[in-house]
Amino acid sequence: MVSPTPLVLGIFSVFLPVLEVNIKSIMMKVKIVNKSAWHLPSYATEKSAGMDLKADISAPVSLAPLGRAVIPTGIFIALPEGLEAQIRPRSGLAAKHGISVLNSPGTIDADYRGEIKVILVNISDETFVVNPGERIAQMVVARYEKVEWDESVALDVTERGEGGFGSTGR
Repeated sequence: MVSPTPLVLGIFSVFLPVLEVNIKSIMMKVKIVNKSAWHLPSYATEKSAGMDLKADISAPVSLAPLGRAVIPTGIFIALPEGLEAQIRPRSGLAAKHGISVLNSPGTIDADYRGEIKVILVNISDETFVVNPGERIAQMVVARYEKVEWDESVALDVTERGEGGFGSTGR
């Protein structure tokens, strides 16, 4: 839908059309092999960005406080070039139990054909048990761009400059 929106330039008002865009996701087919005992990764809701990955383990795995473990999913994928799969923590496990994903987000490259495994870490002060079939992480498929370096001796000056790690605020 296009609606005129006023743009004030000095004492003149100009009406420019504003385009309202309803962005819908593009559904892309990706080859997947499921060697787990569980259903394929799926979106929890219609507008979810990530699909839940489940633990493909035959027995529970205990994660001691500050412990970590590589948990298999039984899932193998073949992404088209230009896409990556990002492995991210589940917010509920993080908030309620202090369970996160190391090297988050983990990247599954388009040319990787091995099993997707999740590096879980327990940053709480209590042991956490990962059960077979438990949702342990989420996977978001995203586009990426490649760059070609333009080697220089200096960079342009900006207001922020070299300030990092909280330099723009708390």
